[in-house]
Amino acid sequence: MFDPGLYNYWIVILLMMLGLYIVIATRNLIKKLIGLNIFQVSVFMLYISMGKIKGGTAPILDKAVHAPYSNPVPHVLILTAIVVGVATTALGLALAVRIYEAYGSLEEHEIQQQDAE
Repeated sequence: MFDPGLYNYWIVILLMMLGLYIVIATRNLIKKLIGLNIFQVSVFMLYISMGKIKGGTAPILDKAVHAPYSNPVPHVLILTAIVVGVATTALGLALAVRIYEAYGSLEEHEIQQQDAE
């Protein structure tokens, strides 16, 4: 039933659902950022898993090597996505600090109550 070569995809699904659950279920803004980061890591793992070929070599053109090579494009895209993810997380944390300074809380319902008043 479970193919050993597909465990990485099950881990991706598990992390994706965990991150999505944290974003939806929690009301704390910092916990939502953590959930988004978990979701983001699952997407990274998915792309890197798709770029790897069993028995593949590095994509260096050599006449002596006749083996298939792994696609380097997903790995390059993930490097860019990691930089964007770090910047997005930093912006989210900076916004959380400003929200805490303005409202004194990071809980959504408390912030909404203060806005309603």
